[in-house]
Amino acid sequence: MLMSWLFLFIGIVLELGGTTCMKLSEGFSRILPSVAMILFYMSSLGMLTLALKHIPLNVAYAIWSGLGTLLVVVIGFVWFHEAVSLPKLASILLIILGVIGVRLSGT
Repeated sequence: MLMSWLFLFIGIVLELGGTTCMKLSEGFSRILPSVAMILFYMSSLGMLTLALKHIPLNVAYAIWSGLGTLLVVVIGFVWFHEAVSLPKLASILLIILGVIGVRLSGT
């Protein structure tokens, strides 16, 4: 069971790499980030598949999408200097609360 959680979190990190490379690929005009994006996404989905062996789909996907969204927003703010606003921060908080709610509602 612990390995499934590890697979899930590795998958999230790989998905973040894929999303970051998507931005860096500039619409597939840069080859290295484009290839890296495909490899990161394939690897991340492989990790998610392994995680689903022992984690319920609704819990795994809520954590995958919620934590992934939160971390992509942080990467956008820090690395790509995207705008930070109160509505964005409030929306992220709601996503986090939703993920916590799904997890606490039972497996």
